[in-house]
Amino acid sequence: MFELHCKDVGFDCPGVVRGATKEEVLKQAAVHAAEAHGTQVTPELATKLSALIRDQGTYGSGARP
Repeated sequence: MFELHCKDVGFDCPGVVRGATKEEVLKQAAVHAAEAHGTQVTPELATKLSALIRDQGTYGSGARP
């Protein structure tokens, strides 16, 4: 399971997008960005977002390194 926290992108937003793959998270993040923030995910922003997606399989207990 992968997730992306909206606050990690720089928005003052408690939103968290989760999905089975990074691609699924990016698709859902694009919908959230448009609906909640009026922002379109460009290829450049998608690259930034991809780097911020966390693999919860590694830290499934909530613990972070």
